[in-house]
Amino acid sequence: MKRKNFWQGVIFSFSFTFMTQPAYSQDFKVVYPPANHETTADSIFVIGSGNPNIPVTINNQQIQRSPQGNFAPSFPLQMGKNELIIRYGKEEIRKIVTKVSNQPNIQDILNLSPRLLSPQVNISKLPHELICFEAIAPLNGQITVNLGKKTVNLTPQLTITDLPSNSAILIDQNQGKNITAKSWERVKGCTNFTEIGSKIQPVFVMNHEGKTITQESQGNINILDPENLTVIEVIAEQGVARTGASTNHSRLTPLPKGTRATVTAKEGDWLRLDYGGWIKAEETRILPTNVPPTTIIRSITSRQIGNSTEVIFPLENPIPIAIQQSDQTFTLSLYNTIAQTDTIRFDDNPWIKRLDWYQTQPTQVDYIFTFKSSQQWGYDVRYEGSNLILTFNHPPILSNSDNLEGVTILIDPGHGGDELGSLGLTGYPEKDVNLVVSLLLAQHLRNLGAQVYLTRENDTFVSLSDRQKIIDKLKPTLAFSIHYNALPDGGNAEKTQGVSTFWYHPQAHDVAVFMHNYITEKLNRPSYGVYWNNLALTRPSTAPSVLLELGFMINPDEFEWITNPQAQQKLALTIAQGITEWIHLSK
Repeated sequence: MKRKNFWQGVIFSFSFTFMTQPAYSQDFKVVYPPANHETTADSIFVIGSGNPNIPVTINNQQIQRSPQGNFAPSFPLQMGKNELIIRYGKEEIRKIVTKVSNQPNIQDILNLSPRLLSPQVNISKLPHELICFEAIAPLNGQITVNLGKKTVNLTPQLTITDLPSNSAILIDQNQGKNITAKSWERVKGCTNFTEIGSKIQPVFVMNHEGKTITQESQGNINILDPENLTVIEVIAEQGVARTGASTNHSRLTPLPKGTRATVTAKEGDWLRLDYGGWIKAEETRILPTNVPPTTIIRSITSRQIGNSTEVIFPLENPIPIAIQQSDQTFTLSLYNTIAQTDTIRFDDNPWIKRLDWYQTQPTQVDYIFTFKSSQQWGYDVRYEGSNLILTFNHPPILSNSDNLEGVTILIDPGHGGDELGSLGLTGYPEKDVNLVVSLLLAQHLRNLGAQVYLTRENDTFVSLSDRQKIIDKLKPTLAFSIHYNALPDGGNAEKTQGVSTFWYHPQAHDVAVFMHNYITEKLNRPSYGVYWNNLALTRPSTAPSVLLELGFMINPDEFEWITNPQAQQKLALTIAQGITEWIHLSK
């Protein structure tokens, strides 16, 4: 489906017909697992649906069904191929699920495969910085790394703990496991270099059982000249800064377009900037200078524009920043900055109680805003030239104590178009029920006087970045993304139900917890928990943004509730009432 311009997804009115499911699927369906599925999980769930009056067996076991004929049993997996024979009356479906190991292949270990060596990419560091080399080796194997004029011995790490993936918390398996490998071990060694401009090709040498194997690393080492470092400028609207050189590392405060910084290290396509964060090279451009961007700061001004406050920080260079929120404070850190501040004008403000500042490090200045209320309503930060503009949204101005007049709500029906989302037990896609509930919710909120926008009003694909742009353009009072849940392999689809709520910025925490408790208590639904999570639709900072996972598409009983039109109406009304109550409590 052709992608539309993001603003085409914003609508101001709607009409729709209900999309409903039959009482039970007329045809027998096995929705998951797919054909020839591979997984590292210890178990697999089988989800599907059919006439409840016709028995279903899997590997000769009759399985439990919901009243409408849905099923989702789990089966343990052995290493290698596992056959599931599913029978429904005279029909038979065979599924092959292959459990594969997430541990290294022994032949790769014995052959000193480049895939098991580190570094995997080219690395550039400053003189005297520690650089480490790693390998997976057979037990009692001896590995060294030849680095031109020096040799580093790699020795076993004291403990080997396999950390779970982030998604493991969703199936209650968030514990590290000690690896008791019998045939291999991880070995590591570190050193540093002093000779500027050196380009070193690491060569790994393994001696094992009388054989010697030599293997070049896939990445080489380059030592940077501290007096001739690259200076970059961020060209992305918001440069994604991280704690390390991969997308597996956690996000830091985004860097506004125009930010300038010195590059102090490189790993593959990633750059380490002088304040400590890492960014993809493709989000930057190289400037024709090697002079480190720094700035002094003197006066600061503020002004009220509509229902918001702008704070202007005049700088010599657009330097890196970081933001920290707490319940009643907001801290903006400016890096590569030295204060020469004697005077700040900050008049009495309807929302901000006070501004304090401290030179917390020799080149870091922190500005701490204290608010008159514990609830913050969104912020934006950008560069205009070298001026940093920080905007705080004020609380909504309510016209009536009983309704939502004066409140703007953004509703995001998750997925759409070719992006189906989770599949229910009949094959019914999450994208459809997301839209049904979102449109019902919009109707109830408008009846309460709110101005409501949606990111889509029909079965249209809208990218995550476009959904974020809509929120940032509108700056609503609140933003809600509507979703339904599923589980990764290894979860128990039969026993997992409930509402879960996700937030990212502290300003969204209170509304996330309130809405979670309100929905579960008013509707007597199970709770699947409140989560801090770095999701695309919780990351926008211009409004408190919350993602609601309103139930599990893969649970046989909950799926019946999810697709029940009366339950959908009641759910949408409850969410609207919860939003109304929270807004008035937070004022």
